Amino acid sequence: MQNYDMNRYEPQFLKNLLRRMLLIRRFEEKAAQMYGLRKIGGFCHLYIGQEAVAVGSIAALDLKKDYVLTAYRDHGHAIACGMDPKAVMAELFGKKTGCSKGKGGSMHLFDVTKNFYGGNGIVGAHIPLAVGFALKIKYKNEDGAVLCFFGDGAIHQGAFHESLNMAKIWNLPVVFICENNHYGMGTSYERVSSVTEFSQMGAAYNITGVKVNGMDVIDVFENVKTAVQDARQGKPVLLDIDTYRYKGHSMTDPGKYRTKEEIEQFQQQDPVIGLKTQMIERNIINETDYNIIDEELKRISAESVEFAENSEEPPVENIYEDLFA
Repeated sequence: MQNYDMNRYEPQFLKNLLRRMLLIRRFEEKAAQMYGLRKIGGFCHLYIGQEAVAVGSIAALDLKKDYVLTAYRDHGHAIACGMDPKAVMAELFGKKTGCSKGKGGSMHLFDVTKNFYGGNGIVGAHIPLAVGFALKIKYKNEDGAVLCFFGDGAIHQGAFHESLNMAKIWNLPVVFICENNHYGMGTSYERVSSVTEFSQMGAAYNITGVKVNGMDVIDVFENVKTAVQDARQGKPVLLDIDTYRYKGHSMTDPGKYRTKEEIEQFQQQDPVIGLKTQMIERNIINETDYNIIDEELKRISAESVEFAENSEEPPVENIYEDLFA
């Protein structure tokens, strides 16, 4: 249920949210098409349906001093941080012009200039890294905060629990964001979780836990903004953001564990259409305006594919670059 005043927000701010969510949607649709054409290899996890989580959350940050870390379903977060869609698509294609020089692929997007540190392929392994970033902020007396995104499957990893405990003991500026899209691969979170209200898990470590509607970008923004303010004061926060992915776990997943009715129910809560409808009701945009924006973002997505197609393959000797040992 909406618990905020839409009139508080400047029209340009709302337009920016809509544009970014719609860009992620069109980019992901194009990525799916390219995967089907075998232009993209390896794993590929799409973010379609979850756009409001990354966009609403990252809108609450100052990326000159704040940091973002996420798991392998990372295309949306990368674009929400302002990464160039061309560099992202080139990375999916494994090209030299990709953001990780074509060596990371879909699961390892990365851009230091945007304070976006992945894109991490091992379930839950980046959660301690986020705590490390928060420790660095505190150690250097900086004013930043860290957003750490992970899925409902990662919440059962030991690293999650150890990280929350450490974050609270040291009063670190980190917001833990569980993107609960209801399924860890093909298994409903309700089948494997003794506690299904993940926000309650923060209580075990004396950390505030909040349930958030992840299909509403403004609700996400409001809650993350408050959480970031708390984190800056040395109060880590756990957000259980309820969302839904419209596609399979990855591109190879037919999703037969879900009913058509369930998917249709969540499609009626589409975060892009929801914000568009509210903006039309407020006379901020009309259908023609929306269609113009949509066509522009489809063009940007198509141009990212053209850029990736025309980019060079990385030379073989590059495989030995950027290694610790």
